[in-house]
Amino acid sequence: MLRFLHILLTGLFGVLSDGVGAFDGVRLVDGENKCSGRVEVLRHDQWGTVCDHGWDPREANVVCLELGCGLADFTPHSAVYRAGTGHIWLQQVQCSGHESSLTRCAIFLHGNAYCTHENDAAVKCSGTMLMPTLTLLSPYTVFFPGEAVRFSCSVQQGHISDFHLYKHGVYPPLVTQRADHTQKKAELTLSYIETFHQGSYSCQYRTKTSFPSQLLSSPPSNSINITVVELLTPQHWYNTSTEAPAGSVIKGHNFNITCSTTQQYPGGSFQLRLIRSNGTVRQSLPALTPSVTFTFPNAQSSNEGYYYCLYRVQLGGRTFVSRESQPLPIAIRDPDPVLSPVGISWLVSGLIFVVAAIILIIVAKVLCNKEKKPTELERETRTCAENTYVALSINKL
Repeated sequence: MLRFLHILLTGLFGVLSDGVGAFDGVRLVDGENKCSGRVEVLRHDQWGTVCDHGWDPREANVVCLELGCGLADFTPHSAVYRAGTGHIWLQQVQCSGHESSLTRCAIFLHGNAYCTHENDAAVKCSGTMLMPTLTLLSPYTVFFPGEAVRFSCSVQQGHISDFHLYKHGVYPPLVTQRADHTQKKAELTLSYIETFHQGSYSCQYRTKTSFPSQLLSSPPSNSINITVVELLTPQHWYNTSTEAPAGSVIKGHNFNITCSTTQQYPGGSFQLRLIRSNGTVRQSLPALTPSVTFTFPNAQSSNEGYYYCLYRVQLGGRTFVSRESQPLPIAIRDPDPVLSPVGISWLVSGLIFVVAAIILIIVAKVLCNKEKKPTELERETRTCAENTYVALSINKL
């Protein structure tokens, strides 16, 4: 609390001294790279140093973030990177750590006798922007189409310009959230997802540097995969004996119903629902293939009704169920008496009886004709007797 009061008071004094707007940039010089060295600020087209009185990691972090160099690794004192020359533009710099630039901290613009170039402030930054962390705020990783997916992107450092949510393989970002310089976390929401949103996601943030003015993107965060399940309405049909009329099954015959889908997930199953006059019957089979067949041997009246098929799967702790198919009506018909096994048996027996009767009649007729037809001897005897009778008749005359 005392530090913030000191910042407020010294900041007010510093602003009244000359005005923050007179500064045009910050840089690090005489270090191993652009992210390490002696701190210098540009004022009135002249680079000058910063006194390290009161210099600590908060001021160092502001410089590193402003330059897009991550966070401060350490803050060396007493001109480790060689003493500067010229003006000592700033002394007693007091930052809260959330400022967008060192020149926006509470500052004194005038030097004093106790601060020389041996006291020039320096810093060594991490050199890279910190990787953010992506977390899933939604309780599941598997979603229905139309649901919202909430992510959180966070980072340890400040000075963030904006946060972005990326889907791998897709550019530009799907969600962008503006941030202020004190913000280290943002909620990124996909408000209405569809099947093409399925995939892997990561986030990035950008930091705006003051000198030179540019936007630097952070490394991508860790990845989070989401799955979007959209189950299509299954198709179904039935098969039975060919002599059955359409939409019906002959009582006592076998029939089967096949359920099929073009979109299959591991662990899925098909459920067949029969709605009949006295209630509902359900049965399930695992969907090891895109199509399964429910078999019904010896059809009875209890198999008559309307059949519906649906696809069901459990993923990520959630249960997903497709819409039911259109109703498939099946009627159970009694067999035709003429074509029934008993009728066929009687028909065959009748035919055998008729054929046997006809054969018997023919045999009897043949035998009867054979009895009536005279033999050759009988014909000769009859002729001889007739001749004798005629001869005798003539002699009498």
